[in-house]
This record gives sequence, structure tokens and C-alpha cells, in this order.
Amino acid sequence: MSLFDIPLHTLTGEPTSLADHRGKAVLVVNVASRCGLTPQYEGLERLQKTYGDRGLTVLGVPCNQFAGQEPGNAEEIGEFCSATYGVTFPLLEKTEVNGEGRHPLYAELTKTADAAGEAGDVQWNFEKFLISPQGEVTRFRPRTEPESAEVVAAIEGLLAA
Repeated sequence: MSLFDIPLHTLTGEPTSLADHRGKAVLVVNVASRCGLTPQYEGLERLQKTYGDRGLTVLGVPCNQFAGQEPGNAEEIGEFCSATYGVTFPLLEKTEVNGEGRHPLYAELTKTADAAGEAGDVQWNFEKFLISPQGEVTRFRPRTEPESAEVVAAIEGLLAA
């Protein structure tokens, strides 16, 4: 099964998959509302606004596995993201990214090594996985800002290809 075929659900419970974004670059990010890294929502939204028309989709995946920093229900998460950060990019349902309940999407994504050559569990909120239109994955750890030179270069490289 390719990454594009893995069943997903939107924050409101509608079925979806990465196939809905086929032909685009997708930046998948596990997000949380009460984390020290939560201001990264601003950079993620700017990426969506800057590159959305060129073929990038930012996809937020709420996760409560890291110190309970995403405790809300779907409605609360959606309201927080919209009201606090003006988020317009799609959000998926709250998902487990590590452990026995790890979602199949993350079972695949976490096989990808980061720049240091380390694969495995998601370290914390706001870990980023950039998926090319062909399904190739580039991994950025949580403290890498969305608008950092390496993330922007990777996005621009995919969109120019």
C-alpha cells in the first residue's frame, strides 16, 4: 500500500487520503495546541499561503501523545487553530503517531530517516514529513522551523521539479 492509499479522516470525521493531494507536495505535521512549539502554526500557515497555489498542501495531524498537549476534541481543536492562528490548511482527526496505536500513515512515515540518518518514533509535536508528488519522504525534526532554509529549499525543490 502506498502512502497515497492509506485511509485517513478529516478533523470533522470525513474520509480522505493523501490521494486527494496526488500531484502535490504535502507537508504532514503532528500538531498540538498547548506546546512550546505551537507558534509554528504561524509558519505552517505562511507556507500554505505562499506555496499552496504552486502545489503544496500543509496537513496538520493533531496528536495528544506528548505530555497531553492536545487535549481538546475536534471542535475545540478546529476553533483554536482558526481563531488563534488563522489556519486554513486541512487538519486530520486526532491521531497516535507512536506506539501500539500508531496510525498506519505514521507507521510508514517513521521509516524515513532524518538528516542525521535516524528513523523511528516521532520525537515530539511538530515533527514534519515532506512528501513529494511521487511519494518520497523527507523528514524534519520538531525544532526545525517550518520556514527554515532547509524546509523551504526542500519545498521549492519539489515544486520546481
